[in-house]
Amino acid sequence: MQHDKEAKNGSTQENGIMTGSRNIVDEITGHRRMRRNRKADWTRRLVQENRLTVDDLIWPVFVVPGENVVDPVAAMPGVNRMSVDRLVEAAKEAADLGIPAIATFPNIEMHLRDETGSHSLAADNLINEATRAIKKAVPGIGVITDVALDPFTSHGHDGVLRGDVIVNDETVELVARAAVVQADAGSDIIAPSEMMDGRIGVIRQALDAAGHQNVGIMSYATKFASAFYGPYRDAIGTGGLLKGDKKTYYIDPANGTEAIRDAALDVEEGADMLMVKPGLPYLDICWRMKEAFGLPVFAYQVSGEYSQIKAAAMNGWIDGERVMLETLLAFKRAGCDGILTYFAMDVARHLDRKG
Repeated sequence: MQHDKEAKNGSTQENGIMTGSRNIVDEITGHRRMRRNRKADWTRRLVQENRLTVDDLIWPVFVVPGENVVDPVAAMPGVNRMSVDRLVEAAKEAADLGIPAIATFPNIEMHLRDETGSHSLAADNLINEATRAIKKAVPGIGVITDVALDPFTSHGHDGVLRGDVIVNDETVELVARAAVVQADAGSDIIAPSEMMDGRIGVIRQALDAAGHQNVGIMSYATKFASAFYGPYRDAIGTGGLLKGDKKTYYIDPANGTEAIRDAALDVEEGADMLMVKPGLPYLDICWRMKEAFGLPVFAYQVSGEYSQIKAAAMNGWIDGERVMLETLLAFKRAGCDGILTYFAMDVARHLDRKG
């Protein structure tokens, strides 16, 4: 009799939820069901908000002296230091895959390093040799170069060390001169990472005075005093050289507002693009920077981020390819226009296969 009574009322009870004319889920949601757009692959593709493409990738590479050198970086599985000739071959492959740009970092001989990083000013140094070779062989790929002094100093700091102090103004003078030398060699974008005050404006003036008005500046606008840089320092040979730490010129990881203030100064001084480094731990900074300034924003997925993914994947703890893609997509969702990542070639090959 109870069943007949419910049937007359046009409703039944299933696991405590009313169905038929009175569905408690529809009453709660107002007939709005988020899962409708998730029900099939084709609907999920139609409503996807962010996409990772090869156009989002910048490939950081390590350059060493010599010929026919491909030297694996032990702390970064799958990453190699390459001599200029082998780097040119790699740049050709990157261009063929559609990667827009590479960022070069040198590991020079120890006898060329000194207290002031003076070899950074040599027109024929390793970074400039690589730039000239790449632009000659692969003119369609962008070359981004850093003017920080750490690959050239005997103490591993990004600037000139006087006593226990990294001196700001003398460092700025040197990196501005190095920027002109790098632009003379064919660098398309100067990316100063040493975090000295006033460097963007001085570099812009120096480039313009030398006739390099078309050379851009991608500012390391917010480079944090992070623990994620270790494998990179090994790759460029500064890991064992560093005296002290870099907290007097890198940003405290606790300070988001300071980071945005720092970026604002770079914008005022003429930066064309902004970078957040490291990447994933600072997605909030990526978002705030994009919202605040509207300039192209890039994240650097640094060596420690890369290596922890590779190590976990090699141990079978995670699906390395899926995590790689998920982390890079997170940068896009946070407002980034692109990502510097050691995964660039892997991602480009994946997208090429998928496409």
